[in-house]
Amino acid sequence: MADAMSLLLILNAVAFPAVARLPRSYAGVGETLGVAGGAVEAVLAREQPPYCSVILLTDGTTSATTVFTELGGQEASGGMTMFEAATLTRDHNLTQAQLPLVFSQVRRLRQVSGCVTLVVVSDDPAFLTASAEWSLKGRLLTWSNKLLAVTRRPLQDLPHLYTSFSMMNSMLIIVNASVAFPRCVMYVHLPYSPSGEVEVVRVGTWSSKHGLRIASRLPLFPDKFSKFLERPRLVVAAEEFQPHVSIKTTVERPGQTLSFAGPMERLLDLLAHSLNFTYSFRRPPDGSWGTKLQNGSWTGMVGMVGRQEADLGLGPFGISATRAEMVDFTEPILIDYARIMAGRGRPEVDPWGFLLPLGPLVWTAILAALLVVLVAVFLLSFFVCLKGPQRESWPTESFFSYIRVLLQQDVPVVKHRWWERLVLGSWMVMTLVLTKSYAGNLMSMLAVRYIPQPYQSLRDVLDDPSATMIWEANTAYVQFLRSAESGIFREIIDSEASGRLMYVKSTQYARMRDKLVRAGKHVFMGEDLSSRVLMAQDFSNTGRCEFYASKEVFLPFMFSMIGQKNSPLLPVINERINAVTEAGLYGFWMDTTIPNSTSCTHASSKITVNSSLSVTNLWGMFVVLAGGHTVALLLLCFELLAAARHTQT
Repeated sequence: MADAMSLLLILNAVAFPAVARLPRSYAGVGETLGVAGGAVEAVLAREQPPYCSVILLTDGTTSATTVFTELGGQEASGGMTMFEAATLTRDHNLTQAQLPLVFSQVRRLRQVSGCVTLVVVSDDPAFLTASAEWSLKGRLLTWSNKLLAVTRRPLQDLPHLYTSFSMMNSMLIIVNASVAFPRCVMYVHLPYSPSGEVEVVRVGTWSSKHGLRIASRLPLFPDKFSKFLERPRLVVAAEEFQPHVSIKTTVERPGQTLSFAGPMERLLDLLAHSLNFTYSFRRPPDGSWGTKLQNGSWTGMVGMVGRQEADLGLGPFGISATRAEMVDFTEPILIDYARIMAGRGRPEVDPWGFLLPLGPLVWTAILAALLVVLVAVFLLSFFVCLKGPQRESWPTESFFSYIRVLLQQDVPVVKHRWWERLVLGSWMVMTLVLTKSYAGNLMSMLAVRYIPQPYQSLRDVLDDPSATMIWEANTAYVQFLRSAESGIFREIIDSEASGRLMYVKSTQYARMRDKLVRAGKHVFMGEDLSSRVLMAQDFSNTGRCEFYASKEVFLPFMFSMIGQKNSPLLPVINERINAVTEAGLYGFWMDTTIPNSTSCTHASSKITVNSSLSVTNLWGMFVVLAGGHTVALLLLCFELLAAARHTQT
C-alpha cells in the first residue's frame, strides 16, 4: 500500500559482527546516517550502557543497509530496533499522523527494556519536532533514557526543537558533509537560562579524521536538573492558603514584589537553594486553586501551570485524577481532611438538668429495686396472713409507704410487724444515701451552662434547612462534589439549588469567619488545618473559643505541589520533598506557624457559673410538679365520678 507504514526491523546483537566490517561511504550526497554513523557509534560507545537497547526512528530516508553498515558494530545486549514512519507519497501530514501509532509501539518496546537510547534520523524539521513532542506527550523517555537526533539541517533551521530538547536528556548532532572529512557538531539544550531563552551549548565534535572530541566542560548528556548550571528564574503560581501560605507583601504598592511566607514558602526556598534557582510569584486572576469547567478549560493555578504560564504551583494542591489530566503532582507533602467549623452557641441552662445527677441506668435501678421490695413485701405478707389474722389495707399501705420514703415523706409504722419495719428501715437507709448524693450533685449541676454544638456530621447540617454551607471556590473538594452521582455528597451539591451553598476564596476566610460563621447559621466546610488556624487566630484576638470543629471528618486528600505535564523538574523536586517530610521538617514548620493551635481544639461544651437560681434554671421541676398535680386532679375526678355512680346504684 502506498501509504502503509513500514514494519519494524529488529537487528539482534548476534548479527552485528557479520556486518560490522562492511565499508562506510562518506560521500556528501549519501544518506545522513551514512555520513554521521561514526559519530553516532562513538557517542553510543561512550554513553550507552551495555545492557541498554537502541531504538532507531527514521522518516524513510535511511535504508536498512546503511543501518547495518554504520551501526552494526555497536554492542547492545538489549538489541537494536528500527522504525520507519514514512509514506511513498512523502505526505508530511500523513507521516505525522502515523507518529502516534509508531510511538505507541516504541513505548511498548521501551517498557520491556531496561533502558533505551532513541536515535532519530531525519533532515525534515517537522519530523524532528513531531518526534520530540511525541516523546514528551507519550512519556516515552524517562531521565535515564536518552534521545539522540541526527540531521543535516543547520542549527538556525531548528528553533522549534529548543524547548522540547531542553526538557529531555537529549543531544542534537548536526552533520556537515560538505568538507573532505565529514564533520559532526554535537549540541545540548539547557533549560531555564537566566535570559529566559533556551541556551544551546556545543559539547563535542566528531570527524572521520580526529574522531570524538569533547568541546565543553559539560558531559555529552549533562544532568540538567539535579542542579542548574546557571541560576534561572522560575515563575511560581501561589495564593494565600493559611497555615501553609500567607501573604507578606503585595504588588499593589509601587516598587514592591509579591512575596509569601509560611511552611510552603520555606519548602520552596529550600528547593531553590538546593537546585540553584530563583523564583517570582504570580497569583491566579480568579484567586482559586483550579477546577475543570464544562467547556474543558481550567481555572486558577492549575490552569496557569497547565498552560505553561507558570513553572510550578506552590499550593499545596489536593491530588485528584481530574487535575492529573492537566498537571503533574509532586510527592505528597501532607494528608489533610475536611471538617465542619461552626460558631459555638451561647451558654444555655438545661431546664431538665435535675435529671442529670443520676444516670439513666441509676434511675432504672431505683425503679427496679422499688418493684423488687414491693413484690417481696407482698409475698411475705401473703404467707403471714395465711397463718394469722388478715389486714384488709396492707397492700395499699405497703405500696404507699415505700413510695413516701422515696419521696422523703413521713411514714406511720405503728401497725407494721417487726419484719415490715426491718424491710422498711433498710429501704430508708438506701433512700437516704441516694437522696443525699442526688441533692449534692444537683446543686453542682444547677451551676452548669451548656454550649450547644449541633453540627457534628454532614447529616446534621443537611437536616437543618436553616444552615448554609460555605466551601472554598474551585478546589478539589468542590470538583469531587460536582462529580458525585449519589449519596450524601450528591445531596450537598443538590442543596445549591435552594441557596444553601456559598463559595469564598481563601483570602476571604477571616471575613467569612467573623461575619457569617460566628452568627451561627453558616458553617465552614474546609480543611482541618484551615479550621484550626481560623479558631486559633480568633482565640489570639479575643481570648475566647467561639468556634468548634466537628467530630466527623470526611474527604481525605493528599496535598502536594504541581508542575507542568511531563516536567523533568518534578523527579528532582520529589527527592527533596521526600527528604523534608521524612525528617519531619514540614510538620515542625507547621507547629511553629500556628500559635494557640490547640487552645480551642477540645474546648468543653459545659461551663460553670456562680449565679442565683431562677425560674430559667428550675422550670423543668415546675413542669413535673404541675404534671403530677394534673394527674392527681384527674384521678380525683375519676374517683368522685366512680363514687357517685356507686351511690346511685
